[in-house]
Amino acid sequence: MFIYILLAVLCAKLKGYKLIPVTRAYSLYPYAVVEVMYLFLQFNIFIRNYSFLKFTTVINMIYLYTLIIPIIVYKLYKPGIYGSILIVVGTLLNKFVISQNDGKMPVFASLSKLTGYYDETAILTVDKIHSIGNEATRFKFLTDFIDIGCSILSIGDLLIHSFVFIVIYNVIKEINKGNELVEESRKGSFLWKQSR
Repeated sequence: MFIYILLAVLCAKLKGYKLIPVTRAYSLYPYAVVEVMYLFLQFNIFIRNYSFLKFTTVINMIYLYTLIIPIIVYKLYKPGIYGSILIVVGTLLNKFVISQNDGKMPVFASLSKLTGYYDETAILTVDKIHSIGNEATRFKFLTDFIDIGCSILSIGDLLIHSFVFIVIYNVIKEINKGNELVEESRKGSFLWKQSR
């Protein structure tokens, strides 16, 4: 999700990391392509075109798998493990609440009603995963209730998508470490030439 990328970039900027070198991180390009596909899907949902909805599961799977590339390239094994644990916990929470609500994830929309993103008729007709939340909903605190206007998330979703934040932030951090080493090596080489 794009918001996790923005959060990772904001946190990296607050830590003083440079962002321009990240644009040359080719290992993030496959993820960027899938992110554009995800934004395209979100846009189509917003304009009430549900023909691409059937690809959601595949896009979500590819979305997370493309992050394995930068994990391997930058050797982010520890953050990768932490992120994977969050994915497992988030998935289990989502599966649990779905199992408690007749095989559907209840949705409680608020801000999305104002932005026009939420379409109750789509949930009743096209969407096979979600249902409209009501008083009979069990474990409401685990349902899709975190409404950001362009998406409605559950606590499980937040945990799953935090993997994006962890990987992107750590890639920025590693690229900056690498650039510092290159600059130090250039300075050392320059001083060595001057001393000769």
